[in-house]
Amino acid sequence: MPEPHRDTKSNIRFLKPEQVEAMRDAAHEGRQGARDDALITVLYDTGLRRAELAAVDRDNLDLDDGVLRLPSHLQKDYPNAGSPDPATLRLDPEGELKTERTLRVFLDQRDRDSAALFASRKSDRITGKGINDAVKRAARRADVRPFTHVGRGETDDVTAHTLRHSVAYRMLHAYDGYTLYDVRNRLRHSRLTTTEQRYDHFKTV
Repeated sequence: MPEPHRDTKSNIRFLKPEQVEAMRDAAHEGRQGARDDALITVLYDTGLRRAELAAVDRDNLDLDDGVLRLPSHLQKDYPNAGSPDPATLRLDPEGELKTERTLRVFLDQRDRDSAALFASRKSDRITGKGINDAVKRAARRADVRPFTHVGRGETDDVTAHTLRHSVAYRMLHAYDGYTLYDVRNRLRHSRLTTTEQRYDHFKTV
């Protein structure tokens, strides 16, 4: 049974690479600049959902191999209640996002020795809401407006999920050789039809 299609092409909001770069720069205007830069970069590189990223532990990250290992229990279940297979996500395969370097800078500076990859000022593990708040702060500071199938959104429309959609746009537009099948694998959709329903309009015809 296909996944229910909650997003329509008209309400999928995405950012272009230069807008994400502006957000990463703007993140350093805050008190947790290194953390927020790393957080935004990981979301934009891997396509993780905010709840998934909140659940990631430091031990899931292997910077020697340049990968993030994502066990099944950290991933969102499929709508049919099935669990996805464990995934190994290579960080920054094109070398442009500098994800590994950004994470090393963050890990060298973080002042909380917690099991979680990302903590907050008040807790050893950041929440999904905390991740979304960090993304929104950076978007406001950078004054970026997302794109939609029919025009532009507003700065306040940018969320962590906007970065997930932006992964699909980046793979299909900024890089050569990627297909919707590659996007499906990166975003870990259960079926290719889900990817096609959401992102086939990203292809230029």
